[in-house]
Amino acid sequence: QVQLVESGGGLVQAGGSLRLSCAASGRTFSSNTMAWFRRAPGKEREFVAATTNSGRTSAYADSVKGRFTIARDNAKNTVFLQMNNLKPEDTAVYYCAASTRFSGAYYRQDDSSYNYWGQGTQVTVSS
Repeated sequence: QVQLVESGGGLVQAGGSLRLSCAASGRTFSSNTMAWFRRAPGKEREFVAATTNSGRTSAYADSVKGRFTIARDNAKNTVFLQMNNLKPEDTAVYYCAASTRFSGAYYRQDDSSYNYWGQGTQVTVSS
């Protein structure tokens, strides 16, 4: 079992920054691929970023590439999402996800591949 708890969301002006954290419980954290997804009002949940178990390989949605950075600290069972140059269209509930369904040496961008989810944290970017 893996439990995920996100924090760090809030209200920020366009151009600002936020850092999301996701604390994970469970002994398998360092084996699992971790990802961030988001759901904007009236839209489906979408992939934001993912990192493999070692943290050496990461992937990003085109809409956030160059602005967001995913990182993990396996010693602290935590994954982060640093968000810079935020835009109003980044407004969404952000979810941390973990997968034990595939090898942690790879990443996937479809939410059906992830079997553990946090409760979400709201990010609101004002213009």
